[in-house]
Amino acid sequence: MGLFDSFRRDKKEPPTIKQTEVEEKKPQVQIKEEVVDSAENQTKSSLQPDSDVIVDGEMVIEKVEVVEREPEPEEAVPEIENPAFKPIKTYSEKLPVTHVIGQTKIISILNQKGGVGKTTTAINLAAALGELGKQVLLVDFDPQGNATSGLGIDKREIDQCIYDVLLNDVPIQDVIIPDVSEGLDLAPATLNLAGAEIELVSAIARESRLKDAVGSLRGRYDYIFIDCPPSLGLLTINGLVAADKLIIPIQCEFYALDGVTKLLISMKAVKERLNPSLDVFGILLTMYDGRTTLAKQVSREVRNHFGDQVFETMIPRTVKLSEAPSFGLPITQHDPEGKGASSYINLAKEVIERG
Repeated sequence: MGLFDSFRRDKKEPPTIKQTEVEEKKPQVQIKEEVVDSAENQTKSSLQPDSDVIVDGEMVIEKVEVVEREPEPEEAVPEIENPAFKPIKTYSEKLPVTHVIGQTKIISILNQKGGVGKTTTAINLAAALGELGKQVLLVDFDPQGNATSGLGIDKREIDQCIYDVLLNDVPIQDVIIPDVSEGLDLAPATLNLAGAEIELVSAIARESRLKDAVGSLRGRYDYIFIDCPPSLGLLTINGLVAADKLIIPIQCEFYALDGVTKLLISMKAVKERLNPSLDVFGILLTMYDGRTTLAKQVSREVRNHFGDQVFETMIPRTVKLSEAPSFGLPITQHDPEGKGASSYINLAKEVIERG
């Protein structure tokens, strides 16, 4: 082999276009390999026992220590407790009366439209008068018995109620529960009263059964209130015949005057045929919300129509008034400083002033 032959073998041929493209790509491949190598090295180093770093791909994440914590106690949701039912006493256990009782006024509270605050007014007006030093009897004459449960009496524990007075000739003193509130006694009702509407149809002197019963109590109470059912049946007729006067609660809503018209027609018929002394003692505006234009309009229309018969006091719409029956208390005990309590105290004073 000659000198030129060895020279010819060492001499490189000029690069082609394809070789040039490959050589240009080589540095990039090397960079990627270096990056991968460095990442792999970093991953390997992170997997060492003494390392505090974990590598996830290209993201470096610090180690997170899991710490067990005690669960925070959940806030207890307040629940309305069942009312503590009052003990059922007999009439002979009634506290002595400390003042001279004058002429007894028997007042029925009724409106054939339901949900107008009739029972609420019966409970709280009677309780307010009792706290003002009067002796008051509330006759629950509604088969629903809401006035009974609203004063903290367990209807399941009642042996005899106003139904037995109407149909079984039981003296009303035998069913009265005394001192359910200061100065307030209660003649309770149970679901048995629902059957009285049918049983009275064939009874003798069916319209005056209640009148004969409560008439025997004149001189023992300053006021006797009758909480009538929201209807114009025989029970309501009994309430109209037994009463001297009538209080009509009217809700400050659109249909307020609808039921009152029919009620006044019935009252007129009872007055002409059965009870000449019956008259309207007062119209009471209930569930009044002074923020609404509708309530103001209804109040204005009622006052324009009935004039001085409308009480100056208006009963506001409040949450406390709605929840008081669930505690078995009148509003004067459940929320004595609230608007509802002050309204019924003012109404009670107005009732006393009207005589």
